[in-house]
Amino acid sequence: MIVKTKEDIEGLKAIGKICGAIRDELISKALPGVTTIELDDLAGTLFEEAGAQSAPKGVYDFPGFTCISINEEVAHGIPGNRVIQEGDLVNIDVSGSKDGYFADTGISVLIGEGHPDQQKVCDVAQEAFEAGLALVKPSSHTSALGKAVHDTARKNGLTVIKNLTGHGIGRSIHEKPDHIFNYYSKWDDVKLKEGMVIAFEPFISNNEQEVDQSDDGWTLITEDSFVAQYEHTIIVTEDGPIVVTR
Repeated sequence: MIVKTKEDIEGLKAIGKICGAIRDELISKALPGVTTIELDDLAGTLFEEAGAQSAPKGVYDFPGFTCISINEEVAHGIPGNRVIQEGDLVNIDVSGSKDGYFADTGISVLIGEGHPDQQKVCDVAQEAFEAGLALVKPSSHTSALGKAVHDTARKNGLTVIKNLTGHGIGRSIHEKPDHIFNYYSKWDDVKLKEGMVIAFEPFISNNEQEVDQSDDGWTLITEDSFVAQYEHTIIVTEDGPIVVTR
């Protein structure tokens, strides 16, 4: 999407605020003993109260209002009876729509005390996001964002998940550009334009560089890694990026 009017900006800010608030509320309730379906039911209630809709459920018929992934589940985890435990690495990914505008955001958090690398991947995912965000302006290329993510990971002795990418967003959950890689690549490289809306989402790993599809057809998993995501929806402007889900 290319933002063209003040109404576009306000619409994106409105759904961004809703998705960010639901994300933060679910993170605050992600405690030992709580199931992922309990968190998702709460998200459903919050979407309804805000007059908004879940994007994965509405667009893709995903079996949940949100994607909640634990430990080996890196992304697109289906909410269910899995109980959150002390030391779990939990990813909360919330995307929604209202009045024809879409936003997408996700953050990984460590529940209580865990392995040092679990907190490290969370911290570096946020650091990588901020490094890429600093380059978000008209005439920058998506490959520059990917390079910033990969460089941040390597600087910290970590790597990235190469088959999970950011994407365009705005009037639908997934738009052009199709890929915003977490490493430098000229394939499908796109020049950012004034008003372009993107979902930028570094995935940082302490070992593996790819995730696999699980048998449920949705969940993306790893075999031997800690992986963390940090994602926000951003409007590209000459005056600096507007992060609508912050």
